[in-house]
Amino acid sequence: MEIRELSPLILALDTSDLEEAREKAARVRESVDIVKVGLQLFASAGTRGVEALKDDGFEVFLDIKMIDIPNTVSSAIVALCDLEPLMLTLHTMGGQEMMRGAEIAVREHCDGTSIRKPLLIGVTVLTSLDMLALTKIGISDSIESQVERLAKLAKESGMDGLVTSPLETLKVRREVGPEMLLITPGVRLEGTSQDDQKRVATPVDALSAGADFIVVGRPVFRAGDPAEVADEILRSAGRD
Repeated sequence: MEIRELSPLILALDTSDLEEAREKAARVRESVDIVKVGLQLFASAGTRGVEALKDDGFEVFLDIKMIDIPNTVSSAIVALCDLEPLMLTLHTMGGQEMMRGAEIAVREHCDGTSIRKPLLIGVTVLTSLDMLALTKIGISDSIESQVERLAKLAKESGMDGLVTSPLETLKVRREVGPEMLLITPGVRLEGTSQDDQKRVATPVDALSAGADFIVVGRPVFRAGDPAEVADEILRSAGRD
């Protein structure tokens, strides 16, 4: 399977209720190949949730932003490999040793077995953070500089891709080149609520900037007709 042949729209399953997640995912099946399982759903449904969604025919983007000492992350990520998610996230602020250790552990665990190696995706600066929030935690550089620094570190550490906000995607693409996957959250149709996202863009702007995938949660998940909203997002991006 060539990953870039999949639908560019990833549905974020923002719920603790597995059955609700499965029902909403089923309603957008024609527009969505990948669903995102984040901390909220994984905390409630765990590995059972990932397995159920895979049984329903979806690829799973397991977005739990792993960050801890290198040995802990390597051990945990190897255990998750057995679920065969398409993608797994690590937080790049865990540092190069953590990321490199995870990449080596995953490769050694999957090579020579029937287990599909997940793509390791680095998270740089959360889209819910703005410059004021970064300043309060002691980061004085601009958001763009911090994102670019962490993106370069992730590439050097063997990550397969990055999560980037729409406002940094173009610069990150130029920094890391065409091979790394770029996944962009904080995507909203023009004129809709930003919810708690600070750095947002429209689907067409995100994809035009170099994103391979866009992640949309609440605008689809909360819609009266999720399938119609998902179709509208793809139409607006010229991907219908």
